[in-house]
Amino acid sequence: MTRRRATAPGGAGCPRQDPARSTMGLIGFGAFGQLIARHLAAHFDLVAYDPAPECRERALGLGVTPADLETAARSDVVVLAAPVASLERIVREIAPVCRPGALVIDVASVKLWPVEVMRNTLPDHVRIIATHPLFGPESAGDGIAGLKIAVCPVRGPHHYLVSFLRERLQLEVIETTAEAHDREAATVQGLTHLIAKLLSDMGPLPTRLTTPSFDLLVKAIAMVREDSPEVFEAIETMNPYAQAVRHEFLDRAAQFDRSLRTETDLPQARSRQPLHYQRKDPVT
Repeated sequence: MTRRRATAPGGAGCPRQDPARSTMGLIGFGAFGQLIARHLAAHFDLVAYDPAPECRERALGLGVTPADLETAARSDVVVLAAPVASLERIVREIAPVCRPGALVIDVASVKLWPVEVMRNTLPDHVRIIATHPLFGPESAGDGIAGLKIAVCPVRGPHHYLVSFLRERLQLEVIETTAEAHDREAATVQGLTHLIAKLLSDMGPLPTRLTTPSFDLLVKAIAMVREDSPEVFEAIETMNPYAQAVRHEFLDRAAQFDRSLRTETDLPQARSRQPLHYQRKDPVT
């Protein structure tokens, strides 16, 4: 079968709106890499690289060809789905072998730092689009149609990818910048993962006397509880705006705690306390 690669203004080898004959190299085949494979196997010839010993078996089980790093990096489309902490090393290793006109995409939860790494390291003949699928394996359990993905153009045209995501995968595409993404994600993800982490660490949550609002909170926690520690660390430490949002949240929580402590010390508050909490006058 002859592979045809259409070109478009702004760079040779841009993937066509119908990329069925294009190759995609998945670098990183953990939970999210496998999710990508399940939804893109019908659209691309997939190869996957992951240093984990179980990668080969998992790839074959999903109809994906296991490959070494260099082979995956020579694909028409290269998706960086490895932990964010290893992204800089991986980008340095694939930079010399990426083919002209190739499209490199990352799926990291933070955007400013990966964009800087890819822009400064990958050769000029490689197109770059930073993305953040705003869902994970848990929240995509019923399919990905209608879910959101952030797209941050970095180098070269991006409308082919946007069309593919909208028309073929039926995703809601949000075009934005890396900075705008990280500013919003500091609250959207930073606080969600922080609250989920704190509540999970408090021990088993009640399951019997629950309210609808509490059930929704538990459901939200479940969506991120199985994320790897690397994901949590990246969201909280690699987003330059996350620390300020986290500190504001914790400061406000501490202020509420202080105000509630003060209120319970007021004389009028004592009469509202249950009998077993009321203070008794000392015996004289």
